[in-house]
Amino acid sequence: MSQFDDLERAYEAKFAHDEEMNFRIVARRNRLIGEWAGRKMGLTEEETSSYAKDVVRADFESAGDDDVVRNRAAAYQAECREKRAISKSLPISVMRRRSRT
Repeated sequence: MSQFDDLERAYEAKFAHDEEMNFRIVARRNRLIGEWAGRKMGLTEEETSSYAKDVVRADFESAGDDDVVRNRAAAYQAECREKRAISKSLPISVMRRRSRT
């Protein structure tokens, strides 16, 4: 029976290792998505780092990748609303200068 017990422990150890590696890969992917999105939104380094952590945390809300996509979509919609609000309050000359840069 010792060989079967050893085999079972080996399979359990492999499964645990594979699950941990999968978790790390997904967390790294989510962090990189958050950093990329933060740079695209024009956030500072600190804000980008914070946003990336929020994206990683968003993955714990529910199973699957949908929560990360929802988090990113909500941030993008908020950014668009903010830009629209700013553009409504700025004079046209300032908006033209900003669009050239």
